Amino acid sequence: PPGPRDLCPVCGMVVSKYPGWTASVTWRDGHAHYFDGAKDMFKFLYDLSRYAPGHRRADIAALFVTEYYDLMRIDARQAWYVIGSDVLGPMGHEFVPLASRADAEEFMRDHKGRRILGFGQIDRALPEALDSGRF
Repeated sequence: PPGPRDLCPVCGMVVSKYPGWTASVTWRDGHAHYFDGAKDMFKFLYDLSRYAPGHRRADIAALFVTEYYDLMRIDARQAWYVIGSDVLGPMGHEFVPLASRADAEEFMRDHKGRRILGFGQIDRALPEALDSGRF
């Protein structure tokens, strides 16, 4: 888990202040980068040359996000993400990670979400669009 000195490489925030939103990229050599939310993790993944020079996607061992309801770390590639809801993360509009499609549908109803997305449906432009309130 991130400690008090772990800063999000995308926004510079202290990650440990937001345990309910933490995401991480773990590399094959064992080191990890931590994020204050899934949105910054996606920005990082789409611009490795900027945020982690010398790293390649092929060197990623695991991707984790914090599940909204249980606050447990889950595989980011298996999670479902709701966008456009009334729940904001540390950096505003966020990808809200859920463990199952059913949980995502329930969350969407309860929190006025706009869309449910799987990991592979999140493209390079979407994290930036969320920053602008576009879903």
